[in-house]
Amino acid sequence: MIAATGLRWVLTVLFVVPALFAVWRAVTPGGAGGGPGATGRAAHLLHAVMALAMVAMVWPWGMDLPARPQILLFTLGGVWFAGVALARPAPLSRARALSDVLPHVVMMGAMAWMAAAMASSSPEPGHGGSHGMADMPGMDMSGGSGTVTMTLTGTGPRLTAGLLAGVLLVLALRWLARGFDAARLDDTTGSRRRPAPAEPDAFELGCHGAMALGMAVTFVLLV
Repeated sequence: MIAATGLRWVLTVLFVVPALFAVWRAVTPGGAGGGPGATGRAAHLLHAVMALAMVAMVWPWGMDLPARPQILLFTLGGVWFAGVALARPAPLSRARALSDVLPHVVMMGAMAWMAAAMASSSPEPGHGGSHGMADMPGMDMSGGSGTVTMTLTGTGPRLTAGLLAGVLLVLALRWLARGFDAARLDDTTGSRRRPAPAEPDAFELGCHGAMALGMAVTFVLLV
């Protein structure tokens, strides 16, 4: 949905780096920094899938991917993050646990909403109800400028996209600020600080920030 090749590559890098990092954390023994054991690895894999889905959305071939499986996956991903936070027997209260995972729930929900906004309202003949993102109602396929090939139409969808862009930008700035603080602390102490099992390190915070920033830009382009 992005026509500018340079912007495509910038966003691709913003999404591919977090995806590679998430996969590395998921498959490396002792690398599940997002949580204990299988739970942390599943969280990293969800982030990797989300980042790769965003890569697809900025390139023309991504418009051929089925939308409904993405809606289902990211909706369930958001529910999973919330459920794990509520079920985790950590010393944190449930309210604190939920507040910690809320940014990830928001990002999963934003992904589901974007896929839904791009989904056709009725199944295409011969596709068994599973269809790609082409021929989208509520979308202006001509785009508003030479930067994008499509934009949302209708006040409601555009306001929602703008609101999500603002929220994602706030999350990106928060994660990046925390990442810089963590990196500066490591430099000040002269040794790499080892975070607690559920505490992300500076690079992980930076990857979350890059992902949220790239998503914010994408939502802005839809308005």
